[in-house]
Amino acid sequence: MNIHEYQAKEILHTFGAPVPQGKAAFSVEDAVTAAKALPGPVWVVKAQIHAGGRGKGGGVKVVKSLEAVESEARRMLGMTLVTHQTGPAGRVVKRLYVEDGSAIERELYLSVVVDRSTARISFIVSTEGGMDIEEVAHNTPEKIATFTVDPAAGYSPFLGVEIAVALQLKGDQIKQCVALVRSIYDAFVAKDMSLLEINPLVVTKAGKLICLDAKVNFDDNALYRHKDVQELRDFGEEEPTEIEASRYDLSYIKLDGTIGCMVNGAGLAMATMDIIKLFGAEPANFLDVGGGATKEKVTAAFKIILSDPNVKGILVNIFGGIMKCDIIAEGIVAAAREVHLAVPLVVRLEGTNVELGKKILAESGLPIVSGENLADGAQKIVKAVKEAA
Repeated sequence: MNIHEYQAKEILHTFGAPVPQGKAAFSVEDAVTAAKALPGPVWVVKAQIHAGGRGKGGGVKVVKSLEAVESEARRMLGMTLVTHQTGPAGRVVKRLYVEDGSAIERELYLSVVVDRSTARISFIVSTEGGMDIEEVAHNTPEKIATFTVDPAAGYSPFLGVEIAVALQLKGDQIKQCVALVRSIYDAFVAKDMSLLEINPLVVTKAGKLICLDAKVNFDDNALYRHKDVQELRDFGEEEPTEIEASRYDLSYIKLDGTIGCMVNGAGLAMATMDIIKLFGAEPANFLDVGGGATKEKVTAAFKIILSDPNVKGILVNIFGGIMKCDIIAEGIVAAAREVHLAVPLVVRLEGTNVELGKKILAESGLPIVSGENLADGAQKIVKAVKEAA
């Protein structure tokens, strides 16, 4: 789950991390009121969407008067902000963050992630803040340093010192860095975050470290422990079909292709998407119905796939273990009848009760094509979609 910048900074502030003063705004009037409550005389008006690259898209503006605050707020609210992370469709700006300006001396990069390769929390830092960290990693990897935290030992102030040295901080800034690293580590662990990115972390002309931006992702599987975090969710920033899928505990991500996929198991879902691409088409979604799906869950998954107007065909790929193939077949037949299926459908079943599942599909009277294996199923659905185009 993602949250907005201002929400991330509120969390960091509660853990003692240094952030600029700022206030959220949902209208032009709110923005002006927020600016009046801040010291000034420089303010930053920031569009709040769940995507990076806002500055390049015109979603972050530094202004020097209340009139300019009002003007920028009026321009941004309701605009469709397009960045490299939103895609060409962009995101509509519905809220702003008005922040007190900072006199910047240096821009640094600092993030915390769950590193799957080491099964530890890792800090990633660079002296090249304010830039696309992917470009820095590609062009000048020597400017990125990584530090891992031993879960048995936990955080040590020495880690903060090491990070300060890597960021080329000196004097009192080292002490500030030690405190900052401790605060964001505590926040990361306490709130079950999966990513905390501060870009840029700035050194002001007064020599102070400040988290000038903040991006936070939370582990969805741990949200039940954090009701306060759940309340920060902005459904307007999420794909409606993904919200609907979450109601049925389905793992669904909308993509840009034309072939809908319904699979059980994340690894098998990835393999299914890959083989669709191998045979010359693009998947329209990632959808994992899980190992214990019910007939109702399968029906809901079908409806979600077909709600995408780009879907021109569906490939169902089920390996029945805990999930029985006959249950899947019943769900497919029920969903196809309920939604009046009008696109090609190929089903590949294997595993528990597979013969019974195939019998249910064959006797349904619906134009369902059987795939003998994954390659056969993928070839058949790609061919059917191309012929129907």
